[in-house]
Amino acid sequence: MYSPPTRAKLRKPLARALALGHPWVFRDALDEIDAAPGAVVTVLDERGRFVARGIADDGPIGVRIFVTRDEPVDERLFAARVRDAATLRSRVVPPDTDAYRLVHGEGDRLPGFVCDVYGSYATVQLDGGGAEAWREVFLDALAPALEERGVGTVLVRTGKRGARTVEVARGPAPPPLVSVRERGMVLVVDLVSGQKTGLFLDHRESRAEVRGLARGLRVLNLYGYTGGFSVAAGLGGASAVTTVDIAPRAIELAEQTWQSNSLSVPHRGVVSDVPAFLADAVARGERWDLIVCDPPSFAPSERALATALDSYRSLHRACLKVLAPGGLYVAASCSSHVDRDDIDATLRDQGLRPGAVLQVLMRSGGAADHPRLAAFPEGDYLKVVVARVVG
Repeated sequence: MYSPPTRAKLRKPLARALALGHPWVFRDALDEIDAAPGAVVTVLDERGRFVARGIADDGPIGVRIFVTRDEPVDERLFAARVRDAATLRSRVVPPDTDAYRLVHGEGDRLPGFVCDVYGSYATVQLDGGGAEAWREVFLDALAPALEERGVGTVLVRTGKRGARTVEVARGPAPPPLVSVRERGMVLVVDLVSGQKTGLFLDHRESRAEVRGLARGLRVLNLYGYTGGFSVAAGLGGASAVTTVDIAPRAIELAEQTWQSNSLSVPHRGVVSDVPAFLADAVARGERWDLIVCDPPSFAPSERALATALDSYRSLHRACLKVLAPGGLYVAASCSSHVDRDDIDATLRDQGLRPGAVLQVLMRSGGAADHPRLAAFPEGDYLKVVVARVVG
C-alpha cells in the first residue's frame, strides 16, 4: 500500500472530467495496469501528464479517484476528509436526530467508503476490494469523530448484495434491535440483518414531507420496509395507515416502530407482493388519500433501463388506480441509471383516465448528509416526486 504509486495512462479523453471531480475511472478507459486492489495509482493523460491519483479496485471501476493534485493518498488524507465530513454533519443534521450518514463515499471524496451513525453505534460499508484494503486506515480516521459523538461500536459490511458479511470491528456487539431518533420520531433498526446499513437514511427529507402532508388522510406505504414513512404519516395526523412489504420481518419491525412512537392512529401491516396487493385493492374498491411508493431499484445496470422504465409505468398506473380523487402520490426511484427526466416520463406515460392531468407539487432527493459532487451526476441516485391527479 505504501510502495510508489503505479502509473496508469488514460486511453479515453477523460482528463477534464477527472479534474472537475469525477471520482471513477473505468477499467476500459485505462491502458492495462498491474495493480492489486488498494494499490495507489497515478492516472496520466495520453501525453503522460499527471491527471489524478486514487486507489485501484477489482471491478469495472479500475481506479477510484481521491486527489487531482500531485499529493499523497495516505492516512493524513483520510483523516482530513473524515474531519471535513464530520464538520458538515454538525451543520446539516437536524435537531433531535441521532441517525445520519457521517461519510458518504464519493460525495465526501472518499469513494468506496461509507459510515452511518445510529445512536451509539456506527456501520461502515466498504465497496470493493480497494476499500477493503484500506479498512483499518478508514477506521482509524473515523475514530476521533465517532468518539466525539459517543459511538462505541463499529460494524463493518463488505461484499455485494446477497453475499454481504457484517462483523463487529470495534467495541461490543449491538443488541438485536436498536432505537434511534429522526426529528423526534423513533425508528427501530436491525443493524446486522437490515437492508443498506440498517435504514434508508437518505429519505429523511421525504419522510418529513410526508409528515407535513398527512393530516387527516388515509395513507398507504408500499415497499414499506420498517415503516419510516408510515410512522411519519401517523405523527403527522393521518387518519389511518397501511404498510405493505413482501418481507414478514420488515412488517414485524414496522409494527414495533409504530408501537415505539405510542401512536393511537389505526395501523395495518400487510405481508404481500405489492402488485398483487394493488390488484386486490382495485377489486375491493379500496382507496387511499396519500400513497408512498418507494420500490427497490428496477435498473441495477444500464442494460436494464428500458425494462425498468416499463416497470415504473406499470407500478404508477396500479397505484393511481387506488388513489382517491385529489389524492397525493409520492413516487421514488433509488436507481442511479434512472434520471429525473426518466421518472417524469414514466409518470406522464402511465395512462391517466381521460381528462385527468398530473400536477407535480415537489421534487426532492437525498438529505444533506448524502451530498453529491457536481461533476458526478451518478451520485444523484435518489429521486422523489410528490404529485396529485387533478381533473
